[in-house]
Amino acid sequence: MVLKTLSAANAAALDKDLMSTYAFSIDQLMELAGLSVSQAVYKVHPPSAGRKVLVVCGPGNNGGDGLVAARHLWHYGYKPTVCYPKQSKNELYQRLSTQLKSLEIPFTDDFNSALQETNHVVDSIFGFSFSGEVREPFRDIIDAMEKTKVPVLSVDAPSSWSIEDGPPASGPGSKFQPQTLISLTAAKPLVKHFKGRHFIGGRFLPPAVAKKYDLDEPPYEGIDQIVEVDSKGHKL
Repeated sequence: MVLKTLSAANAAALDKDLMSTYAFSIDQLMELAGLSVSQAVYKVHPPSAGRKVLVVCGPGNNGGDGLVAARHLWHYGYKPTVCYPKQSKNELYQRLSTQLKSLEIPFTDDFNSALQETNHVVDSIFGFSFSGEVREPFRDIIDAMEKTKVPVLSVDAPSSWSIEDGPPASGPGSKFQPQTLISLTAAKPLVKHFKGRHFIGGRFLPPAVAKKYDLDEPPYEGIDQIVEVDSKGHKL
């Protein structure tokens, strides 16, 4: 069995199908994604391993997934801090930020200082739509994640990686290997370059969509929204 992957173009088309033919809203998809991310954090870094989690968010949907995950982590008993240096003015992201502030979850622009005090990092900067060059303030943040000994969990892609080709040849992220990756809906082609623990999350995909994009339904158990798989897609 070969782990089936979803290209960036097909991931965008799949999301479009979900929000048109299948009547999902962007809010729903983000909530489901963030829930999956929070469960993956709980699996690899339970609260007993340290409750401080630094969630670094980008300006797009990947960052929104991180904001949702931070809220769930707070309810699990963690003490999240959010680094959100390029906050979107989009109404959805503003609401997600307000939800966190209502829980008195702290926001910081000083990633390096927060990194020194945390037990775990969630990298939700860039997702499947990322392309091009990494710009500030994210160059320094990715460089810090690359060098830190604090474990990092990346959402859908290690930030700076090409969805198709993996880590860049040089510059920020060229040697970035987070300890954990959670692929949302399905693994992306970059996974062949990834060496850590790999989870697939998103237990909501209609069978017709899975068939259209030639995806296998992961063997989820019980009420889990995630499943850990090996390089061939077998459940661990």
